[in-house]
Amino acid sequence: MNKKIKILVSFGTRPEGIKLAPVIKEIQKESDKFDLIICSTGQHKEMLKQVIDFFELKPDIELDVMVQNQSLGMLSSKILGSMEEVFKKACPDMVIVQGDTTTAFLTAFIAFYRKIKIGHVEAGLRTYNKYSPFPEEINRQLISKIADLHFAPTKNAYENLRKEGIDAKGLFLTGNTVVDAINWGANRIKTKSEDQKSQDIRYLENILDLNKKIILVTMHRRESFGKEIANVCEALKHISQKYKDVDIVYPVHLNPNVRNPVGKILSNIDNIKLIKPLSYEPFLWLMSKSYFLITDSGGVQEEAPTLRKPVLVIREFTERSESVDLGISKLIGTNTQSIINNASLLLDNEVDYEKMIADNNPYGDGKASKKIVSAIFDYYSLKNK
Repeated sequence: MNKKIKILVSFGTRPEGIKLAPVIKEIQKESDKFDLIICSTGQHKEMLKQVIDFFELKPDIELDVMVQNQSLGMLSSKILGSMEEVFKKACPDMVIVQGDTTTAFLTAFIAFYRKIKIGHVEAGLRTYNKYSPFPEEINRQLISKIADLHFAPTKNAYENLRKEGIDAKGLFLTGNTVVDAINWGANRIKTKSEDQKSQDIRYLENILDLNKKIILVTMHRRESFGKEIANVCEALKHISQKYKDVDIVYPVHLNPNVRNPVGKILSNIDNIKLIKPLSYEPFLWLMSKSYFLITDSGGVQEEAPTLRKPVLVIREFTERSESVDLGISKLIGTNTQSIINNASLLLDNEVDYEKMIADNNPYGDGKASKKIVSAIFDYYSLKNK
């Protein structure tokens, strides 16, 4: 095959950037086979820039669709119009999207309208509850209806797609690229000298007692706004009072729906550290130093097992069922007493804690990006024979 394959990789949020960075790097290694265009929609502009800098990515196209507190409808209209223009000018053979964001779905949607081939990284995750996670569950299902190549991160995801009637010729079990990203990122942090250490890591070392058990908390999902956030904060307050030898670290999302109730309930408690959102490098470092995590994040549910850290998932449903099935994460909801009970069990009982340490990573072997890029090349090689 003489003609290079023109690939446009699109992302707009921090998790997309993290999980597509190793795919981009793998495509860049094969410059004799691919012309690569990197497009950032800027859906989460500030947090995404941190990822772009850490992974040393250089977007060819940078859009500016983010306005504070805009509705999903307003965001969607901006992405649709912007990506229409991008595709008109770039004319890619294939667009690569990741996961379930508004950027991922609408980029794929416009590609479908223009009959551009679509590759979906991290395809097949399902809760089959259309409002949990919202709007991500439906975004992900809709991408599956129009994608040409589906890169499933786990056996469960692969089986979901197979049962939904996806053509086996376009279905690949690859593992999750988050494992590739963590391996790359952890190695980069490890090889830095003391002088090269980031300012945020120095700050964390200063405010934390690393001899204590550290609980890392993240909570930001739309379906958690309101009563659920208040319930979780009350549980964290109780845990902080019960366990004075524990530090709770909570990087608080900038959204006022999160920041305001968290500040009201958890401010001025000595062993609760409310800090600004962290870039990927210090967040990865902090995960590695934590005893366990409490989160409503989908990505953290994959990252923590890679680092062999137990996870308490403060959601009613999860599309990452593999770690729950293995017992290395627990789906505990947002009931205050449930959070207190499960956190206490891990802090009080070493046997129960050890049971939640991952012996095998259900999310892959760190070679997902190679498998994805190989599948794309093979697809075009066969197509042009």
